[in-house]
Order: sequence, then structure tokens, then C-alpha cells
Amino acid sequence: MSHAVPPAPPVTVPVAGTTDVFPVRRIYCVGRNYAAHAREMGFDPDREPPFFFCKPADAIVVAAPGQTADFPYPPGTSNVHHEIELVLAIGRGGRNIAVEHALEHVYGYAVGLDMTRRDLQFQLRDKGRPWDLAKAFDHSAPIGPLHPAATVPGIHQAAIWLQVDGADRQRSSVAHLIWSVAETVSCLSQYFELVPGDLVYTGTPEGVGAVQRGQTMRGGIDGLGEISVRVV
Repeated sequence: MSHAVPPAPPVTVPVAGTTDVFPVRRIYCVGRNYAAHAREMGFDPDREPPFFFCKPADAIVVAAPGQTADFPYPPGTSNVHHEIELVLAIGRGGRNIAVEHALEHVYGYAVGLDMTRRDLQFQLRDKGRPWDLAKAFDHSAPIGPLHPAATVPGIHQAAIWLQVDGADRQRSSVAHLIWSVAETVSCLSQYFELVPGDLVYTGTPEGVGAVQRGQTMRGGIDGLGEISVRVV
């Protein structure tokens, strides 16, 4: 048997401090998971059930430590926003995972950006249409190296922040997640069988905003280091 067309190369994320890489299967994202961000988007921040959307695995752009990755400004938009996020990686699969056991399924964590065509998102939202054009485009998921969960025991209280050209845009704490990491994993597993290689972008705090060509986004989460991404 031969491939009808050449297979795509595997998508991987480096594991910090090792030569290992984490193979990416799917990317799930949580919408409006910080109350202050829900407010700035014009929504009630009450604890409604979480909702999810997806990005393709090849939307990954690895931002290596000490380097600045490129984010090509996407076509079809004039209003691209940054969203700094804690990313979790699934290392043990399962369905209907109980909250009290959910963290046992997490391999590790990384700093990520959920880049968004905000103008298209609003248009799609107002028409009741899916968000794929706004969220699932090429290069829309920059990410730093994964850190095994055991090496970042304080991650659930960690500071999270992002600057654009050195000016603060987003600054909060992972403790302000509406739905915790464990609750998110548990809820997501009610709808999908989670498999090793899955990534989950857990939502962004307040302060999202537009970026332009030539600007550099630098963000981080305590314990996970920083990522640097330039809009080109």
C-alpha cells in the first residue's frame, strides 16, 4: 500500500529540558473561561457550562525559548487579536473522567496563544455560525515548550501575562479560571474520548486586543517561562 499523496509531517511540541517531543493529535479550546474576559466580550460571567471549539493540529507554531517565532498576519481580516492561555497536554486518555481524577490525565502544561480574527468572530457569532474562520486558521496556535506537570506544582495559582512591544495588555492569574483544569478535562471527556497527544487551550483573561504587522507579543506563565511571537 502506498499513499495517494505525501503524508503531512507529524506536528510536535518540544518537552522542556529534554530532547523529547510531544505528538499533537487534536487541539481543543475553551471559550470565555475568565469572568473579566467574558465581561469585555459583552457576556454574563456567571458560571455557565463551558463550551469548546477546535483548531487543527497544524495550526501549531512552536516558540522556542530565547527565540522569536513568526506569526503571519492572516488574510481575510483587519482585526487580529492575541489571547494568552494556559495549555494543558493529555498524557493518559479516557472518557467520562471524574473531576477528582482528571489531573492524573494531564501530562504537562505550556504557554500558548489563541490568535483570533476578531472581526470574523463577531460576524459569525451574530449570524449563529461556527467560529472556524475566526479561530482555526493557519498559524493560529503559537505555543512554548511543554513542562511535565510534576515540575510545576504551583501552576493552578500562577500569574499569566502578555505584553505587546513591551506594553502590558493582559495580566491575571490561572486561579481566576471559571472552570479549573480538572473541571475542564472532566467536562470535555463527556463529549470526546481524550487521547494522549490532545492539547487543551484553557481560555484567556481580560485585556485582549489587536496586533499589527511588525509588533512583538511576549507572554508567560509563572513556572512555564515565556514565549515571544512577532507578527509578520
